[in-house]
Amino acid sequence: VKMAAAVKSSFIEICGFEREIPSRFRELTINLGVNALTGALNHPDSAGGFHYEDSAKLLSVTSNRFIHWATSGDTVELVERSLDTNLLNNALRLKIPNCPLLPRGVHIQETVNNVIILLVTSQTTHRLALPHPSRMYRSELVTEVQMQSIFTDVGKLNLQDPLHSHVIPCIPGQAGLASASAAWVSSDGQAHFAVASLTGAILVIRHPPHDMQGNVSVVELKQSSVMQRLAGWMPTAIRGDASPSDLPVSLAVRLLEDDTFIFALCQDHKLRMWSYKDQLCLMVADMLEYMPVSRDVRHLLSQAHKLRLYFSSTTGLCLGVYLGVPKRGQFCILQLVTTDGNRYSLDHISSLFATQETLVDFALTSTDIWGLWLDDDNQTVVKYINFEHNVAGQWNQVFVQPPPEEEVNIGVDQDPRETYLEVLFSPVRFTASAIVKALQIYRRGTERLLDLPWDSLKKEVTLAVESEVQNSVTEYEFSQEEYRQLQVEFWSKFYACCLQYQEALSMPLGLHVNPTTSMVCLLKKGFVSYLLPCFSVDHLYLSSDEYLSSEDETPMADDPEVGRDVLQLVQCLRLVSMSMLGDMAYVMEKALDHLQSPERAAEQVLENLLANDSIVEDIQNKLQDIRNPINAMAVLLREMDLETDSEVDGNIAAGHPLNVRMSLSQLYGSSMATSVVCQAVCQIAMIRAILCRDLLILQQLYLRLGDNVFLGGGAQMLQMQQDLIPRTSHLLCSYHVLKWASQCLSTPVPLDTLDANLQHLSVLELSDSPALTPNKSVLSPQTLLELFYQNVARKVIISQIHSHQSTPLSQAVLSWPQLVSTIITLLAQHVWPNNPGFLFPECLMGNCQYTQLQEYVRLIKPWCQMNVGSCCFVLGQCYLATGEGHKALQCFQDATTEVEKEDFLIRLTSSEEEEAPTTPRLQYYNKVLRLLEDVGLPELVIQLATVAISEATNDIRSQAALRTRIFKHHLDLGHNNEAYEALTQNPDSSRQLDCLRQLVVVLCERSQLQDLVQFPYVKLHDEVVSIIESRARAVDLMAHNYYELLYAFHINRHNYRKAGTVMFEYGMRLGREVRTHQGLQKQVNCYLAAMNCLRLIRPDYAWIVQPSSGGVYERPGTSPKRNYEGEYTAASVSRQIEILELKDLEKEYILARSRLTLAQHDPPSAAIAGSASAVEMVALLIQAGLFDSALSLCQTFKLALTPVFEGLAFKCIKLQYGGEASQNEAWNWLAANQLSTVIITKESSATDEAWRLLASYLETYPSQNGQHHFCVINKLLSHGVPLPDWLVNSYKVVDTAALLRLYLNYDLLEPAVDLVLEYVDALLGKGHQYFGIERPLSATAPLVWLPYTSVDQLLQALNENQSNANNSKVNNLLQDKLKKYYMLLEKATKHRMKVQ
Repeated sequence: VKMAAAVKSSFIEICGFEREIPSRFRELTINLGVNALTGALNHPDSAGGFHYEDSAKLLSVTSNRFIHWATSGDTVELVERSLDTNLLNNALRLKIPNCPLLPRGVHIQETVNNVIILLVTSQTTHRLALPHPSRMYRSELVTEVQMQSIFTDVGKLNLQDPLHSHVIPCIPGQAGLASASAAWVSSDGQAHFAVASLTGAILVIRHPPHDMQGNVSVVELKQSSVMQRLAGWMPTAIRGDASPSDLPVSLAVRLLEDDTFIFALCQDHKLRMWSYKDQLCLMVADMLEYMPVSRDVRHLLSQAHKLRLYFSSTTGLCLGVYLGVPKRGQFCILQLVTTDGNRYSLDHISSLFATQETLVDFALTSTDIWGLWLDDDNQTVVKYINFEHNVAGQWNQVFVQPPPEEEVNIGVDQDPRETYLEVLFSPVRFTASAIVKALQIYRRGTERLLDLPWDSLKKEVTLAVESEVQNSVTEYEFSQEEYRQLQVEFWSKFYACCLQYQEALSMPLGLHVNPTTSMVCLLKKGFVSYLLPCFSVDHLYLSSDEYLSSEDETPMADDPEVGRDVLQLVQCLRLVSMSMLGDMAYVMEKALDHLQSPERAAEQVLENLLANDSIVEDIQNKLQDIRNPINAMAVLLREMDLETDSEVDGNIAAGHPLNVRMSLSQLYGSSMATSVVCQAVCQIAMIRAILCRDLLILQQLYLRLGDNVFLGGGAQMLQMQQDLIPRTSHLLCSYHVLKWASQCLSTPVPLDTLDANLQHLSVLELSDSPALTPNKSVLSPQTLLELFYQNVARKVIISQIHSHQSTPLSQAVLSWPQLVSTIITLLAQHVWPNNPGFLFPECLMGNCQYTQLQEYVRLIKPWCQMNVGSCCFVLGQCYLATGEGHKALQCFQDATTEVEKEDFLIRLTSSEEEEAPTTPRLQYYNKVLRLLEDVGLPELVIQLATVAISEATNDIRSQAALRTRIFKHHLDLGHNNEAYEALTQNPDSSRQLDCLRQLVVVLCERSQLQDLVQFPYVKLHDEVVSIIESRARAVDLMAHNYYELLYAFHINRHNYRKAGTVMFEYGMRLGREVRTHQGLQKQVNCYLAAMNCLRLIRPDYAWIVQPSSGGVYERPGTSPKRNYEGEYTAASVSRQIEILELKDLEKEYILARSRLTLAQHDPPSAAIAGSASAVEMVALLIQAGLFDSALSLCQTFKLALTPVFEGLAFKCIKLQYGGEASQNEAWNWLAANQLSTVIITKESSATDEAWRLLASYLETYPSQNGQHHFCVINKLLSHGVPLPDWLVNSYKVVDTAALLRLYLNYDLLEPAVDLVLEYVDALLGKGHQYFGIERPLSATAPLVWLPYTSVDQLLQALNENQSNANNSKVNNLLQDKLKKYYMLLEKATKHRMKVQ
């Protein structure tokens, strides 16, 4: 991995600004009832830190974890932080009323089970025993993204308990304590507090172990070396006079072997060492011996001295002493040595002089001294030096964060409000706290703003300032320029307010140095900043003139000559930078934003610079000192170029143990680490963008000066023009993009939207990509770079570092400077546009940052030649998200040319399918098509699939798939003709058949049958018929009209026989399956249509094949049938084919119509009638009174009419003897039969109409031998109903003998006698025409006859019933009439015989 060289000689401060109001501190108060001291010292605010012993071990739960604190009056704030995980409940604010904390009065120490916090105030001492993180998380495997801080359960502690809080006994005549304090926990768990009293003595307060009961004791260490015990709360010993010159101004403690040594640096410049065990002063050393000072200084007391200790197993105990005397300061590094007889002395290691600034704090490590000062302008100064190996005592630079610009430059075309908001809410300028405080002051209100989100804070600021602008307007009309001036005035006022609070919050209070991880933190009033190693280029550009002039080489160049040229070149660049005014810088910035040529913008700026002769002259003079500017520029450009060809593997090797992998996955993963790393990248990008800008302007100046500065002549000018200037311009644009990515805020996206987006992207089969992971960060709002680092880049980078480490990170010491430098470089490389990796845009795409992704592509498109196709693809994704489908399609097509060249597109086109398309382009098209389908853009799918077909000329399988896609989407859109065309062009017959089936089904469901029928179906006719038939036989008859479709299909092609067959089959199934009125109506219509079809054919061909009974058809895919034993049944034998002609169809039609008639008359009977045979239907019709239909059905199927006449006769009988209800009901069925028209002179009843209907039927439907009359009369007589005269008269004409027999059968003797008498009279010539006798009895007339058997039976009956007088009478009459008849018969017979 190519990395820019990081030098060890300088550091840069990175402020971890929060972009939300800091989480609320947990507020606790320890009130011991102490009153405020009068005349007590005012102690300044202070800050410090504590690092865990195992903070440099990857596998430790305390990895990269530390605590920092700050005191202000009687309040102390403690915050626990971790670079790896986010800590919950990590902020605690303790208030101890009336007890100001001493400077550096917070001491933290860890034991095996606890973290002990010791607090020293001016009147009290306190101990907090909190659980150690290793005891809170006992498992080695910590998988949580967020962990609980040790402060989580602090509320459970009883802080007022005398075991933990103690009031320091008052000393008569003294108001409190001096500023110096120290505290420690001994090996037996006892807490000790060493405080300096104003008498010069040291009080040591001892608390018993936190988990044991005991008493607090106090001892006093005096200069006389005599120990005095303090019993209870008041001292009892006489102390004697103590010189105030002995007052300790700084205390430090060290446990060595079995003793505790207390070191006191006093204001008389002497260092005293006390043994706590023996309560003896073991050593007094005069620090002025190590400092060349005048005699006056010796008699001058100093409160500015400071003492720090550092212990290591190799060097032993080292003491760092800062001697603060007027106009000078000096550090002395001393080593404690032991001589025989337990005598102690100090070995002098080094003395280092400091500048005259006010020292705030310093820290000592095994090799270095870190110092924090405030200069005369109240600006922060941080430096460090190696106290053993340094060049002439020169301190190394730390480039602290400069305060925001005092004035904001606003371009002519810029909106003041937008410009100020952009500066105020930039990630690297102001903390949220400063803006909130400024807003509260600006509003002049008492309302407290708490927990405002970043966006809401921005709105509140805008509202507040704009309200002030509006309130200041006094005139109704004023110019736009005047309004602009008002805006600038009020926004600059608010900005100045923010500057003041930011300056106050930036006040440095202390340093925290972790010697194990080498991490240095700058503890300020309002936030914590971190010191990171400075890269070579940035070091040179940021260094002050005195440092640059003292350097004669640079690690960027091996050749000393080139190194000197580079230093001279950097000095020239600094001159250019200093001469750049705000409007000039804006011209360059605007050119980059608007994608204008940076070279032309540089020329424009140079024109403005040339107007100032003195500046150009200074630069020219410097240029003369550069021997080879081309090489120097090339070195600078090489160092700034982050281009790399390395392959990125984002997975941590699975071969490592799980706990190692989990720890690596969390390393530097907290929100704080994310903020620091990304702000460092932002800082570097800003520095280098300015450097490239200045270099580009300088190069333009070189071109302008020409041979005056180029010793090599035209060749060097050509190289600069064709190589260096384009490279510089390219780098400037790249760093501009990097700066944009690190400052542009991401858009918050709801989790469900993110999940839906990932689901949508899953069709690309990129779900395993590290870039497509949902955002789980708690940092809000995030910059794009933070979003990328948190979710994607960090794990990839840690994996890269881990794979290149000679010693695994799990075993090595985590070095903050080394790791963070590498992480920053690699992160910048991942975002660097000209590198082959594409994780950054991929991450933006996966997290729905579409607006930002469009801006990213816009910024790099004109000049970046890397990942051109991939950028087109993700831009297409953006357009899809914003609903601009046609733009998206164009982007997707533009990306096609790069499919086989770019890593992202290669991953996109790689497929795990066994039968993948033959070419990557086709695979790409398939992925995009699936994407467009998922979004729901069928028109674009059709367009792209049409383009893709041209790519698949030799791939039949892919062509078929694409044609199928085109067909499907045309069909979905209702483009039926286009869908049919796509279907016919499909080269795969099976897919073609599937499409055809779908076409039929969909058009049927849409009722677009006209289109379906009219398509030509070249070579597909049989398939269409088969599909429609199978559908017709498989679906519900009433819900779908596939039979009607098939009928129309055949009619359209003049295939009437098949059309008739279809409709007949439809009718058959309706009769079996749909036994409703609607079903019967459809069945009648089907049979009519089938008859019509056969009538359109020549009679010889007017026939159809009887469809299979029961509707059993072989359908594709039907499972084979088995018998009860599980064996396959034999294939059914072919059924006998039955031919149906037109007359057969007519019979079915009549039967179906009868069923319908019955259903119309009596709806409940539809279910029964649906499957009734002709015979059954006659009975049902008679029952319903539909005699016309019954007669028609009988005639059609050649059935006897007798049941009809019997049924009607029975109806008449019921009416004859029924009530009014039956009369009313009868009119319903009477109306359903055709009555002969008869003029009725009186109102007829239903009974009359029924008899009239019966009479008309007997007349209309004559029968042989009067069978119909017989059955009617028989029915009437069987029910004892008198026979109507008309019926008797009509039957006499037909069959008198049968009538006589009926009378006899029912014992109707009188009507029988009357009938015989009338009949004999007719034979004799009286009324013969009423009996159907042509001529009466005579010799010449045709033969006549008399039913003798019946007459004999009648006579026999009469003779047997002689008891009845009437029978005897009629018997005599009958005998007489027969005698008369026999006589005439005898005459006629004789006469005929004579004639013969």
